[in-house]
Formats: sequence, C-alpha cells, structure tokens
Amino acid sequence: QVQLVESGGGLVQAGGSLRLSCAASGRTFSSYTMGWFRQAPGKEREFVAVISWSGGRTYYADSVKGRFTISRDNAKNSVNLEMNSLKPEDTAVYYCAARAGSNLAYRSYEYHYWGQGTQVTVSS
Repeated sequence: QVQLVESGGGLVQAGGSLRLSCAASGRTFSSYTMGWFRQAPGKEREFVAVISWSGGRTYYADSVKGRFTISRDNAKNSVNLEMNSLKPEDTAVYYCAARAGSNLAYRSYEYHYWGQGTQVTVSS
C-alpha cells in the first residue's frame, strides 16, 4: 500500500518555473515506478512523465520534453517534477501516481495508487 501527497503547485507566469513534489508513505516505495499525470478542465487525464524504481530511466510526453524533469529520492520516499518554461497550456491539476512493476507505463489505468492532485495555473 502506498499513499501519495503532492505539493508545490501554484500560480506562475508563462515562462516561469515550478517544482512539484510527491511524498510517499510505505516501506516499499523504492520498488514502485512513479509517474506524473495532469488533467485540465474538460479534458482527459494525460501522461506527463515517468521514472523507474532506480531513477535510471525516464520517459516524457512530447509536450513537456526538454522543459520538465522528473527525479526521485528513494531515501526520502519522494518524487519530484521540475517544470521550466511553463506555458498556459500546462495549466492543470497534476497527479502523482505509483505502480508496481518495472515498465515505464504511460497509461493511467496501469497505475495502482494516486495522490489527490495539486493545481498548477500558468498565466499568459
């Protein structure tokens, strides 16, 4: 069982940066693949980034590649999303998710645990 709590969201101007964090409970955090998803109003939840249990492998959605960086600290049971060069279209609720298994999954149904989300708003 893993419980996830996101933080770090807020309001930022276009071109700015934000760092999202996800704190996880549970002794087996290091065995989970961790992902970030987002959902804008009226749209489906979409994949943003994923990181392997060791942190050695990452994968990004094309829309954020080169701007966002996912990382994790297994000693602190946390995963982060560094977001730079933010655009208004990045506005969404951002969710942290965990899945057992080693695949760098990008489909939401492949994730077993979800946080409550944190709002990111980018103004133009």
